[in-house]
Parts: sequence; C-alpha cells; structure tokens
Amino acid sequence: QVELAESGGGSVQTGGSLRLSCVASGYKYSSKSCMGWFRQGSGKERERVATVDGDGITTYADSVKGRFTISRDKAKKTLYLQMDSLQPEDTDMYFCAADGYTECFAPTLFAHEYPYWGQGTQVTVSS
Repeated sequence: QVELAESGGGSVQTGGSLRLSCVASGYKYSSKSCMGWFRQGSGKERERVATVDGDGITTYADSVKGRFTISRDKAKKTLYLQMDSLQPEDTDMYFCAADGYTECFAPTLFAHEYPYWGQGTQVTVSS
C-alpha cells in the first residue's frame, strides 16, 4: 500500500506561482518508483501534468513545458510540482500518483497505470 498526501494548492492571480507537495508513505513506497502529477476539472478526464521515473527522468504535458517543474526528495519521500507563470486554464484539482513498484525505469504516462492516488489539492488561477 502507498499513501499519498498532497498540499500546497490555493488561489493565485495570472502569472503567479505555487509549489505542490506530495508526501508518500506505506510499505510499498519506493524511492525508485514512478510518480506523477495529474489534474482533473469538473466533467473532464484526468490528464497528465508531469511524471518522474526511478532514474529521475521527467516528462511534461506540452501545455506546461517551460512553466512547471517536477522533482522529488527521496530522503523526505516527497514529490514536488513547482508551477510558475500560472494561467487561468491551469485551474483544476491536482493529484499525486504512484505506481507502487520497487523500481520503475520507463515513462509511466497514463492515469490508469497508477494504482495509488492522493486526495487532491485545488489550484485556482484568476485573471
């Protein structure tokens, strides 16, 4: 089992920044697992924002490239998402996800590949 707890969401104006955090725990958590950030709006499918694999290789959705940065602190068991130059279209509920494998060294891009999810944190960007 992997338990994930997100924090750091909030309301900002266009152009502002937020940093989301996701603390992982549980006996199946591994510092070499694949993890990711996804977002979902009302009535929309959950979409990938950014992922990181066991080697630290990252992927980003085209809509956030150059503005968002995913990182992980293995000692703190924490995944981060630094979000800069926020736009109103970034308004969504943001979720942290983990695959639960001991090692993961291939991009894990799709929501259905992640069995473990946090409760989500709301990000609202006003114009």
